[in-house]
Amino acid sequence: MTDAQKTAADTTLRATGDSPPDPRPAPVPLLEPREGIPPVTATDEALAEVVAAFAAGTGPVAVDAERASGYRYGQRAYLVQLRREGAGSVLVDPVGCPDLSALGEAIGDAEWVLHAATQDLPCLRDIGMVPTRLFDTELAGRLAGFARVGLGAMVENVLGFALEKGHSAVDWSTRPLPEPWLRYAALDVELLVDLRDALEEELTEQGKLEWARQEFAAIAAAPPPPPRKDPWRRTSGMHKVRRRRQMAVVRELWTARDQVAQRRDVSPGKVLGDAAIVEAALSLPPNSHALAGLSGFGHRMGRRQLEQWQAAVDRARALPESELPQPGQPLNGPPPPRAWADKDPVAAARLSAARAAVTALAEELNLPQENLITPDTVRRLCWEPPAEPTRETVAEVLSGHGARPWQIEQVTPILTEALLADAG
Repeated sequence: MTDAQKTAADTTLRATGDSPPDPRPAPVPLLEPREGIPPVTATDEALAEVVAAFAAGTGPVAVDAERASGYRYGQRAYLVQLRREGAGSVLVDPVGCPDLSALGEAIGDAEWVLHAATQDLPCLRDIGMVPTRLFDTELAGRLAGFARVGLGAMVENVLGFALEKGHSAVDWSTRPLPEPWLRYAALDVELLVDLRDALEEELTEQGKLEWARQEFAAIAAAPPPPPRKDPWRRTSGMHKVRRRRQMAVVRELWTARDQVAQRRDVSPGKVLGDAAIVEAALSLPPNSHALAGLSGFGHRMGRRQLEQWQAAVDRARALPESELPQPGQPLNGPPPPRAWADKDPVAAARLSAARAAVTALAEELNLPQENLITPDTVRRLCWEPPAEPTRETVAEVLSGHGARPWQIEQVTPILTEALLADAG
């Protein structure tokens, strides 16, 4: 449109009394609690009433939990939110009510609706709440092809409401919990069942509902993960630590920090930062005076603390060579893909073909590659393929690595073709 045309258009609008269309999208209404903010259940008597109400309720149960990551040691729950038709919304304090097994039993075999279930299930299990059936709205969103699958984005895009923001990373171990935090927590389960119903409809239309059900069943049936081996190796900045003696310093400092954090019930990062541990490992300070000069061990650290950390360094310095940690972790499976070209060029070619096929199929099905089949499963198949790659033998390998039936059905043809193309 020319300037003259714009002027003429504006004149016409003024003459007719109309206004130019507003290019901005209409504001999304902010979600409000339907029954107000429920009181926090923190006594056995109040919990008994909640148990009775949820036992009498009907339909799926929306469940959420808040932790104090970054503030407290471990991943325990400090607030549990639930909502069910006929029972309304409740907020339960697991500090005042540490055993919620009666509530879990009251829900019985009803479907639990969670968002990012694998994040909350461990802390819920610790207080006696274990679902037999579940619906994960985040995973459902991934399978349905949504680009943004955070709870706020899903509620806004699917249901047209905006959730309050700003309290997800607060210290939920705070007591009493401020009212704005409780409001935020209650709203997290307000529309969770509505979101579940809308996503079920979407998955049905896309022909993916059975896929989702298989994924949900796998999550519900999964045992607790085993303790991580050598967790100190996951210290941020560990890639800078090359020598075994330095690795021993990281191990000793990490272990000492973990013991202090557990005793004080604070996040390990608040006791001593990862960067400070790595700095000490690289420097190997001979005494606490030298340690005090390193970043992370500054002037605000007391003498006793410095001596405590220096003692850990000294223990590592005194270890015989035979007791020093080995570089890297023992491999459970194939080597890193970057090493395949040198170790086994044929396997590297198999992996390249398989990855390309998975990428193309994932785009065609409109879902993330890692949800179609895990990258680790593809690597293991390509590193040690069956002697005779057929659809039957490939499907057997995939099943052995934990792939669900729907995944096996979708990827077996393309992965078999990739293996056969390489063999030819």
